[in-house]
Amino acid sequence: MSYFDAASGAPLHPVARQALMASLDEGWADPARLYKEGRRARLLLDAAREAAAEAVGCRPDELVFTPSGTAAVHSGIAGALAGRRRTGHHLIVSAVEHSSVLHAAEVHRAGGGTVTEVPVDRSGAVSPSGYARTLREDTALACLQSANHEVGTVQPVAATAEVCRAAGVPLLVDAAQSLGWGRVEGDWSLLAASAHKWGGPSGVGLLVVRKGVRFAPQGPHDERESGRAAGFENLPAIVAAAASLRAVRAEAAGEAARLRELTERIRARVPAVVPDVEVVGDPERRLPGVVTFSCLYVDGETVLHELDRAGFSVSSGSSCTSSTLTPSHVLKAMGVLSEGNVRVSLPPGTKAEDVERFLTALPEVVAGVREKLGAPVSRTDAVAGERDEALVVDALGRRCPIPVIELAKVIGEVPVGGLVRVLADDEAARLDIPAWCEMRGQEYVGEQPADRGAAYVVRRLS
Repeated sequence: MSYFDAASGAPLHPVARQALMASLDEGWADPARLYKEGRRARLLLDAAREAAAEAVGCRPDELVFTPSGTAAVHSGIAGALAGRRRTGHHLIVSAVEHSSVLHAAEVHRAGGGTVTEVPVDRSGAVSPSGYARTLREDTALACLQSANHEVGTVQPVAATAEVCRAAGVPLLVDAAQSLGWGRVEGDWSLLAASAHKWGGPSGVGLLVVRKGVRFAPQGPHDERESGRAAGFENLPAIVAAAASLRAVRAEAAGEAARLRELTERIRARVPAVVPDVEVVGDPERRLPGVVTFSCLYVDGETVLHELDRAGFSVSSGSSCTSSTLTPSHVLKAMGVLSEGNVRVSLPPGTKAEDVERFLTALPEVVAGVREKLGAPVSRTDAVAGERDEALVVDALGRRCPIPVIELAKVIGEVPVGGLVRVLADDEAARLDIPAWCEMRGQEYVGEQPADRGAAYVVRRLS
């Protein structure tokens, strides 16, 4: 089995395993106590903090360990907003932030605060000028991920931090996906990350609050971790997290170059061996091991199941893989196809032959899924008959990608310049039909009201 989902959770690094086992014997006592066992535990905790701070590029007393990366994000946002409540209650986030950031923004909005989402381009990147335009006198905090978890696009953190700093607004960076590869550059104010993303154990996050940043920890006060992370520290896991971060950083340069070559191979080969595929995300400014593509006329869940049967563990930003059956907010913000999405994120140590096996298996998997769904084998070039009115496709009650498949089947039945009107009540159709038009060189005219769902109008251009 080839594990290609490191962006969700990297396999435990051998150094993490060794440190975890060793610290189970040495680090079980309360590091806040003054007796011998407590002092020994405190030495381990302090050493882990210093190692992690060196990797981040901050002072040890600016960094605390949290029960998870999500807890770090939530604590960081809540504490920064509370610390700057006299300034105002305006929060800025990008449209493609991790759900932990967006959930915290929802809580802030429900409590009476205001939230502005900065849009992204089709590659998934924000622009620093986009943040500059949203800054206000009452802006308390801005948030920006260092790199996107679904498509791998690296964000312009340093330039955005400069814009925020000039306005006197702190910037919180979610560095979960990138910290294992290197420091986050720029004059940021707060940073959150999660150990299981770089090969450490799960259940350990870290939160950095720079000196001088106004910060008021929320919730019942706890004397541990500077009052910013309540509860007894999971010292063995913390030691393993710090040790593995140091280890992966030592290997990062060489491994990054190797994984980039493998992901470039996937980016180039997938469109060549699978028809009707769009590779998404920035082609240059991206994480080393992440490549994401979307396939027309398939649903992501079925593709993932079939790839799993073929021996490959991958993930998807497709709507059908989530419990809510709503389109991925990242793919939606980018304006790319939301169905049939596959994310390949290679862990360190991935072998080239495993990537080749994946590229060999993928075309057959996608073709099999398309055949089961009755998708067109190739684009139709049939001579269209004359029609004075729009051809209507009734896809009501049918989930994507079926409305897109039905559109593709009939587009050749209208003359060039003719219209197809697709009736659909699946929310994903609002994203996938325009995306199909972009990929296939047709014109998306727009959305019209209908008795049920909506009517999506497409004009045939070729």
